[in-house]
Amino acid sequence: MSVTAPMPRVSAVVVSFNTRADTLRCLRSLRAQLPLPAEIMVVDNASQDGSAEAIRADFPDVALLALAANVGFGAANNRALARVQTPYALLLNSDAELCPGAIEALAQHLDRHPEVGAAGPRTLNSDGTLQVSWGPRLTPVNEWRHRRWRRAVAAGKGWACARLAELGQRAHEPDWLSGSCLLLRMQSLRQSGFFDEGYFLYEEDADLCLRLRRARWTLAFVPTAEIVHHLGRSAAAAPEPSRLEYHRSHLRYYRLHNGRVRSVLLRAWLLGQAALGWLLARGQSGDAGATRRAWLGVARLALWPALDRRTD
Repeated sequence: MSVTAPMPRVSAVVVSFNTRADTLRCLRSLRAQLPLPAEIMVVDNASQDGSAEAIRADFPDVALLALAANVGFGAANNRALARVQTPYALLLNSDAELCPGAIEALAQHLDRHPEVGAAGPRTLNSDGTLQVSWGPRLTPVNEWRHRRWRRAVAAGKGWACARLAELGQRAHEPDWLSGSCLLLRMQSLRQSGFFDEGYFLYEEDADLCLRLRRARWTLAFVPTAEIVHHLGRSAAAAPEPSRLEYHRSHLRYYRLHNGRVRSVLLRAWLLGQAALGWLLARGQSGDAGATRRAWLGVARLALWPALDRRTD
């Protein structure tokens, strides 16, 4: 009597951009989770650091999609997600690594809760401290409260750290989960739509989570699954362009989901920030000219968002 092999449940997708060492470490952590994932796909966004060559050499059985140009985080994920045949897809940042049993814990949560469209893990910083990887819907008041709390956590304020510790050890249903590690139910993704490729970098995860919730799926923070996220390696290599992309994405999110009044308020606030940043750049060390050009780019976005190539 033959025994039928269990159906593969999870495919893993990693997007890389000039993070060769991090990507190889990430893939090693994925390998340690076997038999999950059933397959691993890496989408390389035209890295110039030899990432694609290193992946081919060290992980020849990984499906590598080496793109000719950097298409952005969401678009790169979409290239791989379109190929997924398993019920679940794990999105994992190249600068993250999984702790033992993380994928199984996330998959079991989706198995037990068919109403959940996406699940995210407890996320640690490189030093082992807890990282905020969830939050409320992006509105002016919510963002002010959330940033105030995160700044207080960074400053070691007792009330903020106590709240983080409490939320970080219990399952709950936030409005968004970080795309640094996200287990998606493919049924929910196909129903709500894949990543909006109008976001090049930042807030594509918050946008996707909002659309999942609008399609009547819930999100789950699963503290029994754990990862380490070495935050912002790609952004640290190019801080000024990364800041511009963040503001571009922020404006897009507000334009799509927060209405005209809130969008205008955000544009006015950004214009003020750009003016102040441009003035303060005169006294900075380093390339003040590059900093001022970056702030001029932010001012341009605030004044004429419809002219930007990624707002359509």
